[in-house]
Amino acid sequence: MSNLRQEFIAFSVSAGVLKFGEFTTKAGRQSPYFFNAGLFHDGATLAQLSQFYAQTLLDSGVQFDMLFGPAYKGITLASATAMALAGKGRNTSFAYNRKEAKDHGEGGTLVGARLQGKVVIIDDVISAGTSVRESVEMIRSAGAEPCAVLIALDRMERGGKDSQLSPLSAVQEVSRNYGIPVISIGNLDDLFTYLSADPRLAQYKEAVAAYRQQYGVA
Repeated sequence: MSNLRQEFIAFSVSAGVLKFGEFTTKAGRQSPYFFNAGLFHDGATLAQLSQFYAQTLLDSGVQFDMLFGPAYKGITLASATAMALAGKGRNTSFAYNRKEAKDHGEGGTLVGARLQGKVVIIDDVISAGTSVRESVEMIRSAGAEPCAVLIALDRMERGGKDSQLSPLSAVQEVSRNYGIPVISIGNLDDLFTYLSADPRLAQYKEAVAAYRQQYGVA
């Protein structure tokens, strides 16, 4: 994997955001690892995280005009990424939404720059894809064009119940349904490669491999 992706996995582990052990996911699955972007909750780690987002977006080659962060985690991620992009010489506007419409002041559900042009949606992960669907609808309703989704980690995990697993992951379904690329800083393959290279975490390699075999997508 690229140095950037390797550095991101290592950074997530050192920050305690990516943990290994036994965890129950929202879908009720027993996962050998857990990624909680909410733990990027101090200035230093958020600043470093935003550099990963910004560089990954620039390296992707996606043409974009602005960023959109869906409430709640996406708000911080989009604004921090905009600052990191500015530091790299790419001054980019951003906007985000409220969960509930404001009926005074400027009103409405959108805050920040006016949605226009090609818009990148920035979030931490994609689970059911609900946040992306709502974001796409808001962006298109404003006359702008969603051009990509940028997330921190792609679990590369099939949806559905164990008895009837979907052939696609949530990320693949989003890309198919809306015709836009989903870009991730790191994914399950990167995580597994990192485990293989770090003897301190070797004990978790077999469990992650079995999980990937059961739920992973190509």
